[in-house]
Amino acid sequence: MDGAELELERRSKFLSSLIQKKKAIEQQEKTERLNIKVRASDMPLALQNKAFKCARDLLDYMPGKLDSKRLALALKKEFDSTYGPAWHCIVGTSFGSYVTHSLGGFLYFSIDKVYILLFKTAVEPLDH
Repeated sequence: MDGAELELERRSKFLSSLIQKKKAIEQQEKTERLNIKVRASDMPLALQNKAFKCARDLLDYMPGKLDSKRLALALKKEFDSTYGPAWHCIVGTSFGSYVTHSLGGFLYFSIDKVYILLFKTAVEPLDH
């Protein structure tokens, strides 16, 4: 590569890093507005945002006391129908877990004082 190509590549990398930083800041601001804290995740941002929005909407429309089962079922069904089968969801104010998940299919977050664990497992067909 000559000097001009190297300079173009350097500038391209610099601009890419600026774009990634801006996206990270925007994501942080969005989660703060919704009172969401990501505890652990390997899920792409688009799926995380879907989970945050679904959970926030469901919590906002839930009358009175938290219905953990209803929230978990709604999130599971939404992700099963949108992203394919074998999503699992655990919701509560206090729980322990240890799970195995598919790559890119794990999100543990909190909204207000509600903790939500959403993860996907691989489904393999049974050979009869």
